[in-house]
Amino acid sequence: MSLSLKTEHLKRYKDIVWLFMKYGRSDLVKGTGLEAALVEEEISAERAAPVADELASDLEKLGPTYIKLGQLLSTRADLLPPPYLEALSRLQDNVEPITFAEVERIVQAELGVRISKAFARFDSRPVASASLGQVHRAALRDGREVVVKVQRPNIRERIVEDFDALEEAAGFLDSKTEVGHRYEFSPIVSELRKSLLRELDYREEAGNLRTFRQNMSRFERIIFPEPVEDYTTSRVLTMDFIEGRKITSLSPLGRMEIDGEGLAEELFRAYLQQILVDGIFHADPHPGNIFITEDSRLALLDLGMVARVTSHFQDNLLRLLLAISEGRGEDAAEITVTMGEKKEAFDEREMRRRIADLVVRHTDASLNKIDAGQVVLEITRIAADCNFRLPNEFTMIAKALLNLDQAVYTLSPTFDPNRVIRQYASQIMQQRILRSLEPGHLMTNMIEVKEFVEKLPGRVNKILDAVGNNDLQIRVDALDEKVIMEGAQKVANRITTGLIVAAMIVGAALMMDVQTSFQLFGYPGLAMLFFIFAAVVGAYLVITILFYDQPNKKRKGD
Repeated sequence: MSLSLKTEHLKRYKDIVWLFMKYGRSDLVKGTGLEAALVEEEISAERAAPVADELASDLEKLGPTYIKLGQLLSTRADLLPPPYLEALSRLQDNVEPITFAEVERIVQAELGVRISKAFARFDSRPVASASLGQVHRAALRDGREVVVKVQRPNIRERIVEDFDALEEAAGFLDSKTEVGHRYEFSPIVSELRKSLLRELDYREEAGNLRTFRQNMSRFERIIFPEPVEDYTTSRVLTMDFIEGRKITSLSPLGRMEIDGEGLAEELFRAYLQQILVDGIFHADPHPGNIFITEDSRLALLDLGMVARVTSHFQDNLLRLLLAISEGRGEDAAEITVTMGEKKEAFDEREMRRRIADLVVRHTDASLNKIDAGQVVLEITRIAADCNFRLPNEFTMIAKALLNLDQAVYTLSPTFDPNRVIRQYASQIMQQRILRSLEPGHLMTNMIEVKEFVEKLPGRVNKILDAVGNNDLQIRVDALDEKVIMEGAQKVANRITTGLIVAAMIVGAALMMDVQTSFQLFGYPGLAMLFFIFAAVVGAYLVITILFYDQPNKKRKGD
């Protein structure tokens, strides 16, 4: 894998190398030839040991692509130490707003009509400004209060160029460095690229809003803004304005005025529903994206980042969350191993031990409460250390659960998510079963049955032809038949011996009533001989079991 020498890529390579050198990962750079991309004076100017918070600031300076990369890295406990994860989790992308003239130009180009014709009012001052776009309040001609999200000019082109360079650099590191081979940067960059490009298409976000409004309709205290379809394009998103304030702005007195415990439980159940039943979930439930309305409901905003999970993954994840919530470390380790794939030099014993210890340690530390999000995030670090590859969905869920923990604790500091997981598990299973009985799923199963029936005669013919031509082969992986026969013979011999001993004891007992001249110890002699013989044989059988079979068991266990 070689690096492109395009002029627009060279500066980005330099930015990447500079980050590695400054933050102590020079082992990724030295020996690959990349260190030549840096000017020595610039390196030496940054020799002072950086602190974790500086990484967030540096990424903000490099632009929107690196901000999003930092936000993704904040969930990768397998790549960064805890201080950096904490610093990146607070990464903000508040930037200087673009001018209203630019906003007006973009909106008019996208909607094909002047702002004054489309809106009764359009505020020139933005209510929020981020690296990808900014938000303005407005009102439609019918008086409906809305907010308009406008994408920054040329942002898509810049991000595509950034990712072209990042993917080349990631591929180079994966092929040329041990750390790259171990942590596989290319899939991380590729996944972020797909996620960010979807986030840049505001029609995707409008579709997400409609989907979540429908899926979450049973949760009466959770609402989503409704998009205005006629005023939405790939670069402009218009949706209902929801009056409220961020839950992070709640004071202790303000929390006393709301049902914090009830809202936290409603929010947590809603996300369990998304992840474990619906299969599509909001991947960034950061407390800053959750508003509390005037009527004490929770409004979920900014649904640009969503993720999907398969039914099989949902089953394993439910089992894992239950194992974590109940403090069953060994079961959590067992389930984790089934959720990914092994790499070279996979240390299964070490991974199982560390995951089990992690769950037990958190159980002991918090008694009745474990932060499932923190544990799931830490599992990703353990898996990477032990050369085990977890699916991308696992990381996204770790991020969502970690942010969700912060959100529910903001609403209610005493909230116990694990109680909700245990209580809600049975309802989740019922919903999953009912979903599998929906017409769409039933039709899929019927099609599979139809295909099976159609192919069955042909398969039977092939089997019969193979039998007729004496070509049928059956492969069976079994134990050594010699060992099996020896074991079966030993069992049969002991059963036979036991029956003989029992018969002799019964016969001797019956013969006790037969008086003969031959006596032994004052009893009929023949009956006593049978008793003695049965006792000797029985004692031999017991001694053989105790002193012969036990060493065999020990040798097999060694």
